[in-house]
Amino acid sequence: MRLLARLIGGVALLVLTAGTALAVEGDVVFKRDGSETSTPPAVFPHWIHRIRYKCYACHPGLFQMKAGADTITMEAIGEGKFCGACHNGGPAAAVGIDTCNACHAGE
Repeated sequence: MRLLARLIGGVALLVLTAGTALAVEGDVVFKRDGSETSTPPAVFPHWIHRIRYKCYACHPGLFQMKAGADTITMEAIGEGKFCGACHNGGPAAAVGIDTCNACHAGE
């Protein structure tokens, strides 16, 4: 019975937080540079991607292994680099002006 309650609680939490990016342990928070302060930093849910894919799906081809080693911009993502390699409407939802809060909801 306890396991069922935990499962239901977990599903409810996922439903309530779907579409928002709130950093949890294991996530990568992309800090903004000094020139851009109006948009919150992007939060990358590393843990959920790690559950679904092996490390070599992204490393070192799309992202270097060292945190902060890549300069990731929305322009580069739009060109199909970094997150845009998958988040292009193909294997994963496309990145666009209407989906900003999926990544930029803040910490």
